[in-house]
Amino acid sequence: MPVNTDAIGKTYPAATYAVGREKVREYARAVGESNALHFDLGAARAAGYEDVVAPPMFTVVYSFPAVLPALFDPEVGIDFARLVHGGQEFEWPTLVIAGDEITTTVSVADVSERRGNGFYVFASESVNQRGEPVCSGRWANIVRGV
Repeated sequence: MPVNTDAIGKTYPAATYAVGREKVREYARAVGESNALHFDLGAARAAGYEDVVAPPMFTVVYSFPAVLPALFDPEVGIDFARLVHGGQEFEWPTLVIAGDEITTTVSVADVSERRGNGFYVFASESVNQRGEPVCSGRWANIVRGV
């Protein structure tokens, strides 16, 4: 299964996501968070935050609109019938707070082939409205060989 490495380094248009208080609460409930900072505005403000704090993995909510065009790019050439999730890695230098506007840019970090399987790695960089980095991510996908 040959892979196309021509897309390595390609960057996609940025996507901006407005973080809403109720979305943070809904996500926190869905993933079983119990920390009051994710739900209670008073607790968040008492801890020094302007609004409720998004759980770290909320990054999938604000980043994914920027990741989708890369996944579906014909130049990258992912065969979705054979796609399996390879893994994700994230670094969070700054917390995301309800009211933030997060802009994410995605690029193709690597495309390679090993043992007949295609490996596709995308890099994401997310910043808030002040230009502060809030998350760096690597999204790995594997396309199984024939």
